[in-house]
Amino acid sequence: MELTEMKNEVYSDSQEIWLEEIMTEYGDKMIRVAYSYIKDWGISQEIVQEVFITCYKNYSQYSKVENFKALIYKITINRSKDVLRSSFVKKVFVGTDIFASHKSSELSPENVVLKSDESALIAASILSLPLKYRETIHLFYYENLSILEISQMLNVNQNTLKSRLKRSRTMLGNILEGSETYER
Repeated sequence: MELTEMKNEVYSDSQEIWLEEIMTEYGDKMIRVAYSYIKDWGISQEIVQEVFITCYKNYSQYSKVENFKALIYKITINRSKDVLRSSFVKKVFVGTDIFASHKSSELSPENVVLKSDESALIAASILSLPLKYRETIHLFYYENLSILEISQMLNVNQNTLKSRLKRSRTMLGNILEGSETYER
């Protein structure tokens, strides 16, 4: 085997090991981030797969990245927003009433799990928040990112994020108390 072939093989092996490691470390968290935007588990999984493919293709560039966790979340968030803006999602999830006429009286498997305990009620309440509040709550409490990291990720002023966080808590309090009136 020639030297260049050996280098490419080592590079490929280390790239695959790296991909497996980031998939293990961030996979479930990224799916939850995507789900907080899309509200569909299957599409969220597809988004995360696309993000991992992007990471794999750009492997050589990530050695220069200071905060990989923030970067991979930002890619996931941006891809989720792209899917929300796509015409497919608008047609299927917003523009049709086909699903309303064929709706089952039984809860979906995801909803059964969500209804199972108190934390599920909180999760469902968070998902009912408008997107800008939902993403702030999710990134701050579930992904344990700082205000500064979220600010950089979303390109939003830190004080704006603090205000959103306060409003999110107020809205969640109202929802959990049974008062579902909040400003959008």
